[in-house]
Amino acid sequence: MFDLAPDHPFGITALPYGIFSVGGGPRRVGVRYGGYVLDACAVARRLRWSYADLLAGPVLNPLMAAGPDVWAAVRADLRDWLVADPDPALFTPLRDVDLHLPVEVADYVDFYAAEQHAVNAGRIFRPDGPALPPNWKHLPLGYHGRAGTVVVSGTPVTRPVGQFRDPDPVFGPTRRLDFEAEVGFVVGVPTAPGERVAVADFDAHVFGVVLVNDWSARDIQRWETAPLGPFLGKSFATSISAWVLPLAALDHARVAPPARDMPVLPYLSDDARAGLDIALTVTLAGHVITRPPFGVMYWTPAQQLAHLTVNGASLRTGDLFASGTVSGPDRDQWGSLLELSWNGRDPLTLPGGERRTFLADGDEVVITATAPGPDGGRVGLGEVRGTVAPART
Repeated sequence: MFDLAPDHPFGITALPYGIFSVGGGPRRVGVRYGGYVLDACAVARRLRWSYADLLAGPVLNPLMAAGPDVWAAVRADLRDWLVADPDPALFTPLRDVDLHLPVEVADYVDFYAAEQHAVNAGRIFRPDGPALPPNWKHLPLGYHGRAGTVVVSGTPVTRPVGQFRDPDPVFGPTRRLDFEAEVGFVVGVPTAPGERVAVADFDAHVFGVVLVNDWSARDIQRWETAPLGPFLGKSFATSISAWVLPLAALDHARVAPPARDMPVLPYLSDDARAGLDIALTVTLAGHVITRPPFGVMYWTPAQQLAHLTVNGASLRTGDLFASGTVSGPDRDQWGSLLELSWNGRDPLTLPGGERRTFLADGDEVVITATAPGPDGGRVGLGEVRGTVAPART
């Protein structure tokens, strides 16, 4: 039953946490192992682990708030138990469970950290001006999103309505609904107001990693983003994966960030292994359309967290911050339809002959990802999927 290959993406190296229920029963903390979900609380209570109550559910926040020593202890104990003699009675096939939003999201911040994405957007919207704004290589730009509309993978996304230009202001369903392939980071350990988190303290505060789809209504966004940042064009839905991969599972994925051609201020100085080599894949209507590489992100997650808190803004358990659209240098590595269709100028042709500039009702977008593991294997990050539902008019 549990004879997993050493390089299985959801084997002993991964062990992501989620919240599951069976048949409408209570929500509990689960750990994905192969094609099964392990009832982590049941194991902990049977073996009388001191932190069993942290695994009772219905969200991961109590475990996340407990800090790195507890995170390491839980992970080590689970791995030892799985290697020794796992009890099949404590596992449920993945197909038989319902998965829920794993985290009670406190605040949500989305960054703009991929140079290629920023360049592409600049060339699309400012063709006669500089591709990057003058501050882009000095600090990680971002915006505050809406925590209340963060939803778990599989939740349908209703096409938003709003105001945009055509060419005069009109009101109606967005005509330019888009996805953004991103990676998100979930905060466990909070800070007090006024406290700053140094780049070197990233691992002491961040519990784990999720995949993110920052759904975007480009026409609404374009009209309202003058002069302030995204608002209604982004706030209607942000999807995250049901599984939170512990940061420790990405030890073999740490790499050097891209070379920077401009010095940063001391509070943003990071080390030679601050990047993460995560390979994303995006499918639209069942077809792979792009493979964005997270390793190219100009601003690392540790720099993003340092900048988020440098003014003394406090962290709360459950804070989510996302990378912004992941886009690599090649066209088949761009992480949004805005780029892939060049704002609708160059329609994307799917294998069946259908063409897309932006998303149609009924389209399903699925983002998956893996990262290097030990001995040449890969570690899975789960998936984030969502299907576009028609607007409510």
